[in-house]
Amino acid sequence: MYPFSIRINPEWTIDTQEGKTLSLSMLLGLLAEIDVSGNIVAASETCGHSYRHAWGVLRQFEEVFGVPLLITKRRKGTELSEFARRLVWANRRIQARLSPTLESLASESQEELEKLIPEHTPNVRLHASHGFAVEGLTQRMNSPQPLLELRYRTAIEALAALEQNECELAGFQVPIGKFEKPILDRYSPWLNSDTHLLIHLAVRNTGLFVKPGNPKQIQSVRDLARDDVRFVNRQPGSSTRFLIGLMLQEENIQTSAVSGFEDSEFTHMAIAAHIASGMADVGIGVQTAAHRFGLDFIPLVRERYFFALHRNNLQQINVEKFIHFMRSQDYQQFLGQLVGYDATEAGKIQTLDEAFND
Repeated sequence: MYPFSIRINPEWTIDTQEGKTLSLSMLLGLLAEIDVSGNIVAASETCGHSYRHAWGVLRQFEEVFGVPLLITKRRKGTELSEFARRLVWANRRIQARLSPTLESLASESQEELEKLIPEHTPNVRLHASHGFAVEGLTQRMNSPQPLLELRYRTAIEALAALEQNECELAGFQVPIGKFEKPILDRYSPWLNSDTHLLIHLAVRNTGLFVKPGNPKQIQSVRDLARDDVRFVNRQPGSSTRFLIGLMLQEENIQTSAVSGFEDSEFTHMAIAAHIASGMADVGIGVQTAAHRFGLDFIPLVRERYFFALHRNNLQQINVEKFIHFMRSQDYQQFLGQLVGYDATEAGKIQTLDEAFND
């Protein structure tokens, strides 16, 4: 087994007029903590810096940017200036957008290097759309040693990769209720009841994200067509984008009537960050992301998330380890903490007929 795990993280740098390149990592960490605590001393301690050093960093970048980063109010602590607040939100959006992609690239690079190690045992290859249960599964299975190679793909891409034997497991979600059939029809070219089995992951709540207090009083999909509402969508090809299209079609609303329908993000967290930073009024995603960004959530549908695999791969030792871990107390406790997730049947193996023809 490879002796360490690869991680790839985004980093902000700026070039000054004096020709210096400065990293913003420390500054962004301090500003984020000050935003939470309203206290420079507490933020310094949380980030592992001395108070004096933290002040030095803040003053240095105030000179570089030419604007104040903090506003101190008598008896009310310290607040971020508008410039600093926008900087923090921009970093949160970037983290939300890039982290899954970088995680996928790190996993891919790890696997390529592991192939060069003597007596290498191939890891389980999982292709799946980004979600919190999938993210947590990967992080926990790959600590301290990698056992799972992850590629974030749309559900269609993941199922196509399974058909081409490019992965052992392919993740996809299916809404419960009236939209189940059209979604399944979309997946049907890559799912075969004779050759595939399903591993149940979780049931999750999907709906609309709106700003705290829902200032525009958005109540349903019909409100997306209002002139005063701006929407942010998931990326082309994603199942969530297809789902919102079905919902609009049911309401006889053309996608061209929805302002921002073509604006897209690649993760639930990026959708939430987009709205929380004021760039849109409403978006669609899983409830966990709305909760983490302090947004209000309007439920639309519950979705079941599955991993598909070939029947003849069920007895592979690494696939067995994967299923065993899904059923473990550690992972079950993690799933239980995800707002909007129900993992009662996590790790349950079903045929397609059992899952969809009851």
